[in-house]
Amino acid sequence: MSKFFIYADGNDLSDARLAELEKVLGEFIKSDIPLAVEMAVVSAEEIRELNAQTRGIDKVTDVLSYPTLNDIKGKAIVGANYPFDIDEEGNLLVGSIAICTDRAKEQAEEYGHSYERELHYLLVHGVMHCLGYDHITDEEQKEMRAQEEQVLTKLGITRE
Repeated sequence: MSKFFIYADGNDLSDARLAELEKVLGEFIKSDIPLAVEMAVVSAEEIRELNAQTRGIDKVTDVLSYPTLNDIKGKAIVGANYPFDIDEEGNLLVGSIAICTDRAKEQAEEYGHSYERELHYLLVHGVMHCLGYDHITDEEQKEMRAQEEQVLTKLGITRE
């Protein structure tokens, strides 16, 4: 079991829920060093600007992920391989995530589940991207969705 930390900036999830998610993610990943991800909750305008600046897509999206490590999907992470990605707390930063609360609220209503469930899903989705998962092909999408559902199920968050 690894330690996993979420550095949350302005989030709508309780500290207790974030702690639960950190615990489950720590069980999901094998690492000899504590891992961390940065998370920021942003407005529609902020995520549109980020999307335009970093991806060249000038539109609002629900979540953006910025992985810091390459080729780690499904592998045990060895801290010695990433000496320049260790933060001041001694955690290996695997990436940053921006979640649009406006879009999360819209999608929760659209999909007929709670805002909390949507936030958890988007955060887990972002973390999976930071861990090397993607959904470009159908096969990749199936694999990524299975990993997401595994984490959400351990949290007791199911499709409502």
